[in-house]
Amino acid sequence: MATESSIVPLRARVDGGGTAPMSKWSLASEAGKLTDVLLGPVEGFRWMGDENAAWSALVRDTQRKGYKFDQQVAVRQHREMVDAYQQAGVKCHFLPLDDHNPYQVYARDSSFMSPYGAVICQMANPRRRGEYAACLRFYLENEIPIYDMVSSGNFEGGDFNMIADKCALVGYTDHRSEEVAARQVSGWFIDEGWEIKYAPIDQFYVHIDLMVCMLNDRCAAVCLDTTEEDVVAWLESKGIEIIPATFKETMALGCNVVALGDDQILSTAGAKDLNAKLRAAGFTVYDPDMTMFTWAGGGVHCMCQPLNRE
Repeated sequence: MATESSIVPLRARVDGGGTAPMSKWSLASEAGKLTDVLLGPVEGFRWMGDENAAWSALVRDTQRKGYKFDQQVAVRQHREMVDAYQQAGVKCHFLPLDDHNPYQVYARDSSFMSPYGAVICQMANPRRRGEYAACLRFYLENEIPIYDMVSSGNFEGGDFNMIADKCALVGYTDHRSEEVAARQVSGWFIDEGWEIKYAPIDQFYVHIDLMVCMLNDRCAAVCLDTTEEDVVAWLESKGIEIIPATFKETMALGCNVVALGDDQILSTAGAKDLNAKLRAAGFTVYDPDMTMFTWAGGGVHCMCQPLNRE
């Protein structure tokens, strides 16, 4: 238990473990019924182009293909995503707009939630590092504890993937997320009694949530072409059934889906093969067209920060 003398501003984490779970909010996994989600504002979204190409193979592919940004289409697609959340009974919260940070719409990069509060990440792209400020303001204004802040190097939220209660898959590429920072973050959770499975991946694949996303507490969408065999075996050892996503759809962010609870999934229109497999397995699938965002390097899982799950 923390004592008054051990309390550190903007750090709820207790050294050595024993941090109390949040009281107002609850987030024990990626699979429970989602009731509240944090999204980024679409009003300031625009493609960063060359400023972001060095940090994403997906963006470089968009540039090669000559796709163009359309603000009106982006606003419409974002609205369709919000409508899908609302149809599933999810309350949408939004980060405060910062016109200097157009990619804050990818709300999972700059922070991630844990049962103990939010972790503020260290972004790799210098042009995105300011996104931490809006995150801090939102969490503090909504009585969400700051569990801790990454300080040892780059680490982004898409590389912390909760698989089950006190069990996480942690990725790193030594590009967007660095091993030294992944181990700093993981060490905090190991102290809390968590099991951590490390997933070193090539920087081409950006984050681990590009290729592994939970669907419910016993099922995950996984790209078997890109996910290492030891990671697949580890997932299966947890009793998790795998629904495979194709390489082509995965590279278009098709495996980057969100579990809404009650076997409902937020996917995208482009993931036709995976969506068909999910529906055949009994899932209800919401599939808005999200190309303005996927072509810029992030899918619907990258765009959301679950705040509360039953």
